[in-house]
Order: sequence, then C-alpha cells, then structure tokens
Amino acid sequence: VQLQASGGGLVQAGGSLRLSCAASGRTFSAGVMGWFRQAPGKEREFVASIGRNYISTVYADSVKGRFTISRDNTRNTVYLQMNSLKPEDTAVYYCAADPRPIPDKRRTAYAYWGQGTQVTVSS
Repeated sequence: VQLQASGGGLVQAGGSLRLSCAASGRTFSAGVMGWFRQAPGKEREFVASIGRNYISTVYADSVKGRFTISRDNTRNTVYLQMNSLKPEDTAVYYCAADPRPIPDKRRTAYAYWGQGTQVTVSS
C-alpha cells in the first residue's frame, strides 16, 4: 500500500487548507486512516483519525473544532480540512493507514505511512 499526501502549502493565520491522502497498490478500502504532524525539532504527533465506518473519529485537543477528518472509501482517500489555522500548526503532515477498523492515536498502530506534505502558517 502506498499513501500519497497532497494539499499542503503556505497560508496566513486564520486561513484554511485541505489535505488529501490517496491510497494505492493493494486494494485498501477498509481500516483506520489518520493524520500526524511533525514540526522541526519536535516528535511526530497525532492530529486526527477516522475509522472504517466513517463515523468514528478522534482528534487531538489542539485541533478540535478547527480540523475535520473525512474519508471516501470509493476513492481510498482520506481528507483533513484545516480551518482557523495558527502558526503553531506549521509542520510536515503525514497520513497513515492500517487494516484495523478503529481510530487510534498511537503512531505504532499504523502499518502504512505517506511521505508527508508541508504546511506553513504565517503570522
């Protein structure tokens, strides 16, 4: 399974971006998908996760109310809508996936990772 993330860029504080991550390779229409991020000098941290059933979602406290994760299983794609962006959201954002169905905050819960897309929020 290969994951290709896209949609990053430079945006002013208060702006919005929508990240996409498409899975390809072995058929992957089920399982948890998630987003993590890593800022310079910091560890990779959890952002959001969505379960197989579209309904179950989990968010980091720092993004609750601002970010929305969604998925389209017909396209094997997960999205991250990011609104009210802040400079502290600046990071490389990685998508991840795993065959298990339930959302999970742990990095170790994901077997497959994308290459990352840079998000920069200017003040």
